[in-house]
Amino acid sequence: MKNPRHSSLHFQNLHEKGISFDQVMGRILEFMQNDPRGNYRLMVGTDSQVHKTYTRFITGIVIQNVGKGVWACIRKVVVPRKMNHLHERISLELSLTEEIVSLFTDQRKNDMINIVLPYVYQGATFTMEGHIDIGSGNRNKTSEFVKEMVARMESMGVEPKIKPDAFVASSYANRYTK
Repeated sequence: MKNPRHSSLHFQNLHEKGISFDQVMGRILEFMQNDPRGNYRLMVGTDSQVHKTYTRFITGIVIQNVGKGVWACIRKVVVPRKMNHLHERISLELSLTEEIVSLFTDQRKNDMINIVLPYVYQGATFTMEGHIDIGSGNRNKTSEFVKEMVARMESMGVEPKIKPDAFVASSYANRYTK
């Protein structure tokens, strides 16, 4: 069943533009069906960049078959002002990640799990991660927000990852914020 609220969500990658979330889901399932015995990590993360008159947010969705490749896409959101307050920006990054994670309903997650399920005893796996562009190091300006942001991801039933393990946010999405 299509949710009209999400019909305005558009994704893109190097090969396609204007992809709907239903199409994203189709690409992910197709990618997984190509090797149902794989070790899959579904990762969602957002990064932002403050520009002169706006702030650009990029949310990446990456399905990785560990050691065998990825399929990925991004969603771009622009806020028409400079967002200089770090907590506000990180909180919005996480909200955008949460919005996409919430689209992976139980039914959609089950569709992905059911691809690998027949092969679990042969080593097939599926995990879902929320990548948060924050770090816990003493010198990291974002360290004071780690507990709050990690708790938000955990409350959605998604494994939180922070720097240096949050590469979908800190590397993949970051590339498109410039």
